Amino acid sequence: MKTKTAETIVWRKPNGAPIACLEKIKVLNENHAELRQTVQDIMEDALLMGCSEAQIRAAMHALIDEVVPAFGELPD
Repeated sequence: MKTKTAETIVWRKPNGAPIACLEKIKVLNENHAELRQTVQDIMEDALLMGCSEAQIRAAMHALIDEVVPAFGELPD
């Protein structure tokens, strides 16, 4: 399965409209790239230590699902 890179993601507002501010897009893309690299490092470390790839993937999915934002979405 091919994943989207940060450059191909269209970041959207809650109403579905794309984010237009280039600085916001830059920050979101940088955050995405940093998180991707961290997850890649976690996966590689775990596999080198003999862990199950499926379990690591499940743990990463669960981690994302557990994250609760400090505040709600901004109104449009």
